[in-house]
Amino acid sequence: MVLGSFLNVLLCLAEQEKDPVFWNSWAQRTLKNAMNTQEPNKNVAKNLILFLGDGMGVPTVTAARILKGQLSGQYGEEVQLEMDKFPYVSLSKTYNTNAQVPDSAGTATAYLCGVKANEGTVGVSAAAVRGQCNTTQGNEVTSILKWAKDAGKSVGIVTTTRVNHATPSAAYAHCVDRDWYSDGEMPAEALQDGCKDIARQLMENIPDINVIMGGGRKYMLPKNTSDVEYPEEKKHSGTRKDGRNLIQEWIDRRKDKKGYYVWNKQELLSVNPSTADYLLGLFEPGDLTYDLDRDRSTDPSLTEMVEVAIKILRKNPEGFYLLVEGGRIDHGHHEGKAKQALHEAVEMDRAIGRAGLLTSAHDTLTVVTADHSHVFNFGGYTMRGNSIFGLAPMVSDVDQKPFTSILYGNGPGFKLVNGSRVNVSTVDYQQNDYQAQAAVPLRMETHGGEDVAVFAKGPMAHLLHGVQEQNYIPHVMAYAACVGQNKAHCRSGNSATSIAIAPPSLALIITATWLLC
Repeated sequence: MVLGSFLNVLLCLAEQEKDPVFWNSWAQRTLKNAMNTQEPNKNVAKNLILFLGDGMGVPTVTAARILKGQLSGQYGEEVQLEMDKFPYVSLSKTYNTNAQVPDSAGTATAYLCGVKANEGTVGVSAAAVRGQCNTTQGNEVTSILKWAKDAGKSVGIVTTTRVNHATPSAAYAHCVDRDWYSDGEMPAEALQDGCKDIARQLMENIPDINVIMGGGRKYMLPKNTSDVEYPEEKKHSGTRKDGRNLIQEWIDRRKDKKGYYVWNKQELLSVNPSTADYLLGLFEPGDLTYDLDRDRSTDPSLTEMVEVAIKILRKNPEGFYLLVEGGRIDHGHHEGKAKQALHEAVEMDRAIGRAGLLTSAHDTLTVVTADHSHVFNFGGYTMRGNSIFGLAPMVSDVDQKPFTSILYGNGPGFKLVNGSRVNVSTVDYQQNDYQAQAAVPLRMETHGGEDVAVFAKGPMAHLLHGVQEQNYIPHVMAYAACVGQNKAHCRSGNSATSIAIAPPSLALIITATWLLC
């Protein structure tokens, strides 16, 4: 019955699309909407939300859009993601100071701290060298999360990875190696030189972060301490060598401050946001499970975490800053598992929609972007409505074998049988963990180096236009909310219309630097 209804809808749409009136009317409606929204919103942003799709390049956005539509019984191509509805779109240049194709640490420093940095480092300038502890001091840079906290706003971090992973850690840590999750992962000389692990910095650098949710329990616990959820599995036990239980320390500090620690969905949803000022939610020893594999009875979705976070943060009359990371989009791509990656992207888009219902574009600047892309793409002249995970309509004219529309430039999907490419029609290419074929064999697929999209709505969103350096993003967000630098324009009233000092162009800076050198 339901399938028949979907087929009827698709047949009806196919007939409508044959008529030029269908396309002309659609375009005219879009034009009218564009004319109605041409006046920029110049309000001061009370709230700031950054949604970061880790590894969500433009091909991933397009494929996720098609998947979203197909999950609701449509062709898919004509559907809109929540981020597609944002009125302003620009491009971000993602390179690190020492890398043409970037990593997630250096990029996080750019879009959170406003400074481009070296790959593998978080919360430090390009003067810091990866792995060299003695280059940390004096090269620390602060993030927009701290700027917002210093301005009296509530702040939060929600991620599907470890809370001390590359993206979230740049919001609070200053570390020359993104892999120093706990002191158990640090070299002895770094500890002797006084460097701190990232989990410790989460608890100490900005001690009053209101909401922290994601994974990473094991990095907070003493070495060999059993995990509450997986007590028999040693790989999930604590990793800390200093004997500290950072979770208990957090609980003790919040005893009289309306603070709650939770580690499963039931506990999370039992928290009353109206009576909670602080929340620490650690739902896995490491990263959260993929959304496709999630136990919906015990593991919260990204959307559920975002809803609780906003309901806690928005109580502050000064507003809030929230960083939300769909972090496992990246992991799915690295593993060559496009189905996992795209379902993660669809779930993040669902969270974007939920955030939109809980806030107003009148006083909330929401930005959606990615840190980098991947060598992921889809093609092969597939027909309209073809399953995004399906086969191309032809076979190769070289080896006469079929191929999936989705392919990777490199990665673990490179496989040979008797010296030739695997015939994908003999395997289940629709399976959740199917690894799409890749051109070059690698254990882990790599990032891509092309620009990524930036979607924006709310106060001062129009400043995110054109092609910009990635480190421009937090400067716009701070300007919109009157935090960090450039506060002079905020003193005259509820409008962020003029900047005190016009910033020199990048070309001028480069020319001046060249002359000085």
